[in-house]
Amino acid sequence: MSDGVYSKLRENPMAIVVSAFAAFGGSLYGYDIGTISGIIDMPYFLQIYDHLQQNTTLETTYILDSRDKSLIVSILSAGTFFGALLGYLSSDYLGRRWGLILACLIFSIGVACQTAETATPLFVVGRIIAGFGVGIISCIVPMYQSAIVSAYQWFITIGLLIAAIINNGTKDIMSYNCYRIPLGIQLVWAAILSIGMFILPESPRYLVLKRRIDQAQKSQSRLSSKKVEDPDVSKDIDELVANTELMKQYGSGSYLDCFKMGPQKNLLRTLVGIFLQAWQQLTGINVIFYYGTSFFHSSGISQPFLITIATNVVNVGMTIPGMLLMDKLGRRKILIIGAAGMLVCEYIIAIIGTAVGQSNQAAQKTLIAFVCVYIAFFASTWGPAAWVVTGELYPIAVRAKCMSLSSASNWLFNFALGYATPYMVDEDKGNMGSKVFFIWGSTCLGCLIFAIFCIWETKGLSLEQVNYLVRNSSPITSAKLNEKLKSGAIMEHEMSNTAQIQFSKTSLQVEDISTDIKSPREKNISSDDISAVHARL
Repeated sequence: MSDGVYSKLRENPMAIVVSAFAAFGGSLYGYDIGTISGIIDMPYFLQIYDHLQQNTTLETTYILDSRDKSLIVSILSAGTFFGALLGYLSSDYLGRRWGLILACLIFSIGVACQTAETATPLFVVGRIIAGFGVGIISCIVPMYQSAIVSAYQWFITIGLLIAAIINNGTKDIMSYNCYRIPLGIQLVWAAILSIGMFILPESPRYLVLKRRIDQAQKSQSRLSSKKVEDPDVSKDIDELVANTELMKQYGSGSYLDCFKMGPQKNLLRTLVGIFLQAWQQLTGINVIFYYGTSFFHSSGISQPFLITIATNVVNVGMTIPGMLLMDKLGRRKILIIGAAGMLVCEYIIAIIGTAVGQSNQAAQKTLIAFVCVYIAFFASTWGPAAWVVTGELYPIAVRAKCMSLSSASNWLFNFALGYATPYMVDEDKGNMGSKVFFIWGSTCLGCLIFAIFCIWETKGLSLEQVNYLVRNSSPITSAKLNEKLKSGAIMEHEMSNTAQIQFSKTSLQVEDISTDIKSPREKNISSDDISAVHARL
């Protein structure tokens, strides 16, 4: 996030309110992950849903069958996969506000099913329904306020932390309330987001897309805390109209266009976005976020719920440096550093767990320490950076569709890995234990190679400049061209010949709007600034 965006937020308190409510949608997803991570290790929940097993010391314990554990935990992501694909359609038909309100309603129905049921079938159905709502939210929120995509990721981590704290408080309740309380609290989060969306104005960009210009001006005046007659309001609406016409000039764009190469390299960009989100999941982070409490418990750690709180504190705290450094270090460098750091940590965790054993006190403390360092690397790099890169990588004509494909890839791998993990680590299945981190360490090596050879350096560039960068450089040489573009050395001589767009007069009678976007260097527009315009959204 650029300094310009921060200054705009400080100057306009209403923008902070809108951004906070929009990003709050992330807490629903984060809270659900954290909740289910603890619930599947609560004693009373295990008595209801699990199987009684006698161990070698003739003690009887309840365990959750690997099949049920995989299904209960991962099935939410199956719902989010389809919700993300349909979220764009619902937001386009209902609008951003009512699309989010509908998503909260769907999510609440799913939560109600989980809270009321005492058997696996309806509990699973409830998680599918809730996941469908979360998927719609994850699609619409960046469209409603995309200027702070990183804040959405931060709210996910906050949701995880709150869930860990509440789970720790209810884990010893020997009744249905042990899991109904943390699950039911999700209804409060959904209600807060729904009320906020009901009060806040509709996205001005959505209203412009629907040719409801008068309503767009009123909405923008509320968002900017200015009168409708203020020249700045008219200027903002003109910029939104300019972006709309820009999209028309490039064409509507179909899903088939996402997979055509051509001079824009659409195919390459689409694949980079899809695989970037896939690699984010292949870092193995969900071993901790989905099954962290169970993993710590099986490792012999005496206070697994408290350790889960500690790891989530690290997650929340280390997301902030990632947000602040995104435009300092650059997207490419952050992803490379993060992959290298996670790779080292995960191999150390695997080696310690294998060579020393998990019953050793010193080994347990070392394991916890490196799990925290591993989470710190993820939270400050691949957590927010993957979403930032996919948000600015695509050509305007296919941007929304490419983003839906990359998001769906994230949810699909989220589901697949969440489902497969118990079969790899449970004692009656793969029984890998800490050895599973050898797998995640190796996939982080893949993340490192991918970041080096497939990620362009796009920090500080306008969307037009990003297009030029992708067309005229490889990921490895992109940093040098990035500096030339930001210095303005290329803009006047080359970009004007390849990216200049002349707009015809529209029925809206907006004059000379092309000059607002024809020379980004003269206006010093960054990708974050354009995102801010896009997602008033």
